[in-house]
Amino acid sequence: MRVAVNNEISSDGGDIEQYMAQLGRQARAAAEILAQTDPEAKNDALLKIAEAINQQRELIKAENQKDMRDAELNGLDAALLDRLLLSDARIDAMIEGLRQIVSLPDPVGEISELEYRPSGIQVGKMRVPLGVIGIIYESRPNVTIDAAALCLKSGNASILRGGKEAINSNQAIYQCIKQGLKLAGLPQTCVQVINTIDRSAVGLMLNMQESIDVIIPRGGKSLIERVSSEASIPVIKHLDGLCHVYIDDGANLSKAFDIALNAKTRRYGVCNAMETLLVAESVAKDFLPDMISGLIEKGVELRGSASTRQYNPDAIGVASDEDWETEYLAPILSIKIVDGLEQAITHINHHGSHHTDAIVTEDYSRARQFLRRVDSSSVMVNASTTFSDGFEYGLGAEIGISTDKLHARGPVGLKGLTSQKYIVYGDGHIRH
Repeated sequence: MRVAVNNEISSDGGDIEQYMAQLGRQARAAAEILAQTDPEAKNDALLKIAEAINQQRELIKAENQKDMRDAELNGLDAALLDRLLLSDARIDAMIEGLRQIVSLPDPVGEISELEYRPSGIQVGKMRVPLGVIGIIYESRPNVTIDAAALCLKSGNASILRGGKEAINSNQAIYQCIKQGLKLAGLPQTCVQVINTIDRSAVGLMLNMQESIDVIIPRGGKSLIERVSSEASIPVIKHLDGLCHVYIDDGANLSKAFDIALNAKTRRYGVCNAMETLLVAESVAKDFLPDMISGLIEKGVELRGSASTRQYNPDAIGVASDEDWETEYLAPILSIKIVDGLEQAITHINHHGSHHTDAIVTEDYSRARQFLRRVDSSSVMVNASTTFSDGFEYGLGAEIGISTDKLHARGPVGLKGLTSQKYIVYGDGHIRH
């Protein structure tokens, strides 16, 4: 289904409350259209957005350079500057991401669990969009494309609020999104990127119950805490990525070394990086000396329990109680020697963030216990925590990783941006 494009609005010189209310009304109207839009039309829009980004890459890079200059003047650190930068390679990755989403099956309208009941009716479930999704994010302007594309493909209208440091980049990308939607014959209001850095826009967005069905925050802890405490709308989030790897008594120590090193050092500033290494006491003397040397060689600062520090007291600092509950997002690692599986599970469930935790073991029974009892959104056996990712899970892309238990848990892809409703087929059936 295709319709004419709505007129764009602006917050410039206007009342921010009126502006946000208008965005909400337009998003709600667009959501009704998207819910009945066929997969081919949505895919066409995504491909046309990809073409527009490729055609406008010089403009996007020029606008991004404005943000980079402002960020440097404002003293943003190197890590944040790196996240803000849009190079040709990153623009290529945005385009490839759009094409990958096009290749994914459309979940909307999918019917499952259809079965006959004794009465003769058939009962099943149909997958449907959530409606309007509000996404609040920081720094990385490529999130604008990821979020817009995933919401569009899953049949949801979206209202996006990026960080003030990326305002020019986000608006340049938004122009490409609007161009693609227009060429595909879909309302430009299917995706709306807030065009003001006024902080009150976030507060208003968190309480637009009539217009927004769910809020997804992507960013630092302070942002997610604010969204969680202020929102009157359901939130899909993860607060911390405090991930553990436990080296069990029954571990193959060669596998364990490779897994732990990768889990910590592949990338430091990501939510699926290992922050605490737990080692069973019975294998510590055979495992830790080489592991400690390997981590030090990679430049990782180590903090450990008293029993851990005996292996290299000069290189391992004292771990405080706070360290066991800290997501470093940096080349820092806490190491603790535990009695065995029971203490490891207790430590993870007490100190962890319910994100991703792994066991290294050749013992099937212990692996099964770990899988059942560790209360995290992803639990792994003999694999690096860095696999906790929508692409690696076959979702194609993700909007984020949820550590909540409702409505979605773990990497949230297209299906995580939908819900299900019951459907019933009858043939003149009446209930007696």
